[in-house]
Amino acid sequence: MEAAGIDQVFSALADPTRRRVVETLAGGSTVTASALAAELPISRQGVAKHLAALRRARLVKAERVGRETRYRLDTEPLTDAARWIALVGSEWDGRLGELTRLLESRRGPV
Repeated sequence: MEAAGIDQVFSALADPTRRRVVETLAGGSTVTASALAAELPISRQGVAKHLAALRRARLVKAERVGRETRYRLDTEPLTDAARWIALVGSEWDGRLGELTRLLESRRGPV
């Protein structure tokens, strides 16, 4: 995933309501905006705005079933963001390891 896509994921997940929507969808089922609104302390229109932000970040896919639109989580962008976090984390682990070795080599015998 390109940097802009990861930026959108982090931006979308910065909002606690959107994180709650993602957590709900992580259960694996598809749900409607009305069903989500019943679980959250916001209106259906509010849920629709959050779902739109999650769709822009490619975290949610929508499927029309009859008169309803059902939403489900797309985990690929989350996997890409987690991969980026692991890459950055391992880079810092390496730097801290080098610093530890350098400090130990300068300390000399005790």
